[in-house]
Amino acid sequence: MNPSLQPLLSVSDLTIAFSADPLKPAMVEGLSFTLHAGETLAIVGESGSGKSVSMMSLMQLLPKHSTFIRAGEARFNGQDLLCMNERQINQVRGAQISMIFQEPMTSLNPVLSIGLQLTETIIVHQKLSPAQAKERAIAMLDRVRINDPQRRFRQYPHEMSGGMRQRVMIAMALACRPQILIADEPTTALDVTIQAEVLELLRELKREFHTSIILITHDMGVVAEMADRVIVMQQGRMVEQNTVRGLFAAPQHAYTRALMRAVPRLGESRGAEGPVRFRLLGEDEDETPPIAASGPMSSPRPPQPLLEVKDLHVRYDVREGLLRRLTGRVHAVEGVSFVIYPGETLALVGESGCGKSTTGRSLIGLEKPAAGDIWLDGYEVTRLDRHGMQPVRKLVQMVFQDPFASLNPRLDAGSQVREPMDIHRVGSTAERDAQVSELFRRVGLAPEMSRRFPHEFSGGQRQRLCIARALSLRPRLIVADEAVSALDVSIQAQVVNLMLELQAELGIAWLFISHDMAVVERVAHRVAVMQMGRIVEIGPKASVFARPGHPYTQRLIAAVPVADPSHQRTNRFSGATELKSPIRALDHQMQAQRMKEIAPGHFIAIDA
Repeated sequence: MNPSLQPLLSVSDLTIAFSADPLKPAMVEGLSFTLHAGETLAIVGESGSGKSVSMMSLMQLLPKHSTFIRAGEARFNGQDLLCMNERQINQVRGAQISMIFQEPMTSLNPVLSIGLQLTETIIVHQKLSPAQAKERAIAMLDRVRINDPQRRFRQYPHEMSGGMRQRVMIAMALACRPQILIADEPTTALDVTIQAEVLELLRELKREFHTSIILITHDMGVVAEMADRVIVMQQGRMVEQNTVRGLFAAPQHAYTRALMRAVPRLGESRGAEGPVRFRLLGEDEDETPPIAASGPMSSPRPPQPLLEVKDLHVRYDVREGLLRRLTGRVHAVEGVSFVIYPGETLALVGESGCGKSTTGRSLIGLEKPAAGDIWLDGYEVTRLDRHGMQPVRKLVQMVFQDPFASLNPRLDAGSQVREPMDIHRVGSTAERDAQVSELFRRVGLAPEMSRRFPHEFSGGQRQRLCIARALSLRPRLIVADEAVSALDVSIQAQVVNLMLELQAELGIAWLFISHDMAVVERVAHRVAVMQMGRIVEIGPKASVFARPGHPYTQRLIAAVPVADPSHQRTNRFSGATELKSPIRALDHQMQAQRMKEIAPGHFIAIDA
């Protein structure tokens, strides 16, 4: 990289507060940095350190009635972004500076089609005709590896998986070929193979159009692969700034060193058969106590599984045309079989849209299978009606990916933890109150916080709150659907350690749905790898990570970003293939899948 002498963006002494009172502390204080053409600047730090707030202020996206810029300027193309009027900033936003937001579901309009939202920006800023804008929009959907872009163009946000929505946001941000791209956790919701290709897409944009990138992330592997320079923020202040190689080789600030030690790295727990506790921020290696194995898993495996899934199929009808005729079916889950034993963690990994979440939702009755059997602690779940599912819901609970979306904004935290006990009439009123306080303490929250509302908690605290709610009925199995993927490194470590401690203490079994292979390696006893609705590999964690037998599993592990700037893999994307569509004709018959045992308990799919 050879940046020009004149910076493209120059931010000086940026100070932001959420109060007009000058005596109250600022959220961001004295932030200064420069960004040159064609440069990638990474901003890292814990949740609440001021990363996103700083970047949103540059585009005037913060509410003016509750956000106050006390000092500073941001010079871009000779103008101060912070002093622009509404007309001027509208000409910059989307065209010259674009932003990819972390939460795509809240960033996309739920009542407008994907195509309309994509073409709107292109027509406004590029002055293209609707037909030309549609052509470019479909091309961008194809570039971010969304299958069947013509059909996706007509769909709405709720019809897509979380990973697909994030790719739509990336396509939207890149459509106008901006000078600066602000990417706020752009790959958090994406699995490692899609993440790898999105990062390569960002690199291509940087090479082709000399685009500058400001990358906000908590993934140090992504920082190592993408960044030229790195800024580390802590509690609203920049504590360190260095080149990426300089920062990784010799971090100067104590906080930076602690942050680097807390990063999960693939291979750190290689050979361990059970879960391995995360090292917390600021915790030295010799201070990290091990997680004791849960009772059932520390002894020989019990003969009877807690959960048994046999030949599970989930399909969705595809209706098109004016008369909404049935034209095909989405084969979301196709012949999935597995078991989970008491006190065991089975990790379900795979690409976005492969059927992981659909499988998890089927276990608790949120999706109706087309065929197959689910046995949970003696109950045949697929044969039960709504009334019959009531006792089953006490046995299995779910923790969703987005804690804010899964909590009711109008109810206080205590009421939401208590609600399942009220519905199932567990204990007396006094016993329920006592149980709520105990659950708050168990997940590391003060009982007094029960009177707060969801917006008054941080992201990590909200996820703890969701775990407390899931525990309220004392379930035997919890489905964790990407429960830690959106959390920064330090909060992620705390939540995962909490899950492991609860498992050791209460003997809870976990179905851990994730795309983060480094986290899976620490959390799981066994791993199941899904591709296109099918399990292609399943076995003990140590065996799967040490000797992955299926080509898809090998590609997943090879795609994991490494937190080392000197570890560059030029062939990492050579095996990338276009995503296949899961839509099949109405008369389509799937071939039966055969599994081959390559090690004790370790199976891979072979061609029928």
